[in-house]
Amino acid sequence: MTKRIYSTDSYARAMTATVVRTDVDDNRVLLDQTVFYPGGGGQPPDAGILTIGDDQLAVVRVTQDADGVWHWLDGGLPSAGTTVEGRLDWERRYKLMRTHTALHALCGVIWRRFESPVTGGNMEPGSGRLDFDIPDWSADDLPLVQADLNEELVRRRQIEVSFLPRDAADNDPSLIRTKVNLLPKTLTEVRVIDIVGLDRQADGGTHVNETGEVGAITIPKAENKGRGFRRIRVSLAE
Repeated sequence: MTKRIYSTDSYARAMTATVVRTDVDDNRVLLDQTVFYPGGGGQPPDAGILTIGDDQLAVVRVTQDADGVWHWLDGGLPSAGTTVEGRLDWERRYKLMRTHTALHALCGVIWRRFESPVTGGNMEPGSGRLDFDIPDWSADDLPLVQADLNEELVRRRQIEVSFLPRDAADNDPSLIRTKVNLLPKTLTEVRVIDIVGLDRQADGGTHVNETGEVGAITIPKAENKGRGFRRIRVSLAE
């Protein structure tokens, strides 16, 4: 299994790793450790480069499976046992961290106002959306939610990462803010992201250390998706 550095240190932007396995057909390598997030929970995978000697290879795709984290490369594959240096596209990653934290904060604001679960979501660097089951939403709610969210962000709430055994997580319904429990049945340990005093939920993605790093956000629109479902979009102020 790959050691997932990003899981405990979202600010690590480089690593030295060893190639554990290669897949010539897909032009990908499995590493013993990585800072590259493989995607999940609406957050896209990281991009960056692997350096092998004098060669720099773009990391064009990252995924994970039961064996670990795979890195698709643009160029020739290093052989198993090779030492490589990896470096993230940090500007992109950090923007994703800010966006992801903004979406979790939005979850907390919406839950406090409506006690409404998330039904879907997605993000790109600098923008994202969440879908909620909010039957009683009105146009007047949008500016109020935006004001609440920005107020929470400037409070510089700390963001804590912890890990729980699966049985403990299953017995804590507050960790699941989605309408359906999406945790894989094979997961034995659950990573928890806690925006202290606002939102706490199971999550595998990367986040900033405190909400002040997110900066101001705007909510350009909330779309009616039918049967009470609302799609709320957020954008980071540049």
